[in-house]
Amino acid sequence: MPIFTASPLSAETIAHISGITYTDNPHISLDQLRQLSVSYCDFDGREQLGMLICSGAVAGDLLSIFEELFREGYRIEKIRLADEYGGNDDLIMADNCSSCFNYRCVAGTEKLSMHALGRAVDINPLYNPYIVGDRILPPNGAAYADRSKAFPHKIDENDICCKLFKKHGWKWGGDWKSSKDYQHFYRD
Repeated sequence: MPIFTASPLSAETIAHISGITYTDNPHISLDQLRQLSVSYCDFDGREQLGMLICSGAVAGDLLSIFEELFREGYRIEKIRLADEYGGNDDLIMADNCSSCFNYRCVAGTEKLSMHALGRAVDINPLYNPYIVGDRILPPNGAAYADRSKAFPHKIDENDICCKLFKKHGWKWGGDWKSSKDYQHFYRD
């Protein structure tokens, strides 16, 4: 039976993320975060259960979006907490892990990422890289940087994933002008 639930962070989750993807800060507190359990279809079409941490303000949206993606049979390779990778965004992307909360700055800047506020989700990041100038992240996603090519798991404006996030009022990094972040959906 598919599962789509949101709850305050458990003591176990708090212990798991503390000092890795969460540190005390003036921007978001532990009690403002929610842990979501979401069913999803993996690349083989098998039902899996993943966990995301997000801002409580967007938890309802995310549950609805992931439930709709599941009903549509949308394929996501894996959904895991960023802590499974020590919070290292490069490792998360290279392993094609879809994730949400990670208290960190935007790559190469001192500006907080929307992930740090639990208001951004990256979906199948290997196939939907972040591109700024000649830089492609993750580097092993370079084969998927040419968005004119057809390939599985590509997110574009016609993809059901992109349509669902936008329907719920989220923005997509694929619409950015100075860079492109095809994996990235966020809510201000």
